[in-house]
Amino acid sequence: MDSAVAREQALDAAEKLFYGRGIQAVGMDAVRTASGLSLKRLYQLFPAKDQLVEAYLERRDLRWRGRLAEHVERHEDPQERIPAVFDWLEEWFGETDFRGCAWINSYGELGAGSERVVVQVRAHKRAFRDYLARLVADAGLPAVLAGQVFLLAEGAMVTAGITGSAEPAAEAREAVRSLLRTC
Repeated sequence: MDSAVAREQALDAAEKLFYGRGIQAVGMDAVRTASGLSLKRLYQLFPAKDQLVEAYLERRDLRWRGRLAEHVERHEDPQERIPAVFDWLEEWFGETDFRGCAWINSYGELGAGSERVVVQVRAHKRAFRDYLARLVADAGLPAVLAGQVFLLAEGAMVTAGITGSAEPAAEAREAVRSLLRTC
């Protein structure tokens, strides 16, 4: 089997298991079984579990931010793109397999003991914040608004993950609309 195909199989299995059950609750044997790869092949691809976790977060980041941007960029008006972030979050929160933010969850589980996780989580959050800053700048709004929008989005993610409700996205969207009216 091609290494790229095997890697994707391993990452597909790891993502489903890590996101669904938690990283610490999932051993490499479970990833092996779910991926259909031999344990030897899995360890050839990822010599340590923390490398698999790192690759899972990195790949998920690219897809997550891509899906968000695709949704937001459907809106032509730059000022409507900011609330559109929260429309997308609301859809995401409503997905049947939503378990909160993968990076916040990973940091909560492993952040104190895994530099690889810390690096991935910080890179993801920085990229998300930078994306919001670009949206704010494109809308001709004060730069300080980017941090406020970021905190509203992050708070909505945490709250939705804990409550299992999509409502925090709607509440945060209304807070953003209030902020936009004052600018």
